[in-house]
Amino acid sequence: GAIFVGNVNASALAKGQHSKSVLDAGWSTFRTMLRYKCDDAGVWFDEVDEAFSTQTCSCCASRTGPKGVAGLGIREWTCIHCETTHDRDRNAARNILAVGRDRLAGGIPALSAQAAVGHD
Repeated sequence: GAIFVGNVNASALAKGQHSKSVLDAGWSTFRTMLRYKCDDAGVWFDEVDEAFSTQTCSCCASRTGPKGVAGLGIREWTCIHCETTHDRDRNAARNILAVGRDRLAGGIPALSAQAAVGHD
């Protein structure tokens, strides 16, 4: 009943070193289509802030993951507090899902497709 995605700024990423890869991925187009399909199917769609989602442990919420440009190549890491090993992308997905669920539970529908078209 709900889909949450990170608020990737594809146009800003397209100005960087990997611009061709970003543009080829079609993130903005995919997000637009997903929002449209969710509206059509009556599924909640929300974009959430993905800042620090790869660095924050999805188990204990401590920010112990790889940081900075050098950390981008590290695909798996272990939290120094709870010793949980994370895949970078799966950990980020779990954190984005948790933020989305918290937003729904708190009744804060910011950035949602339903709020934009008046389907509270």
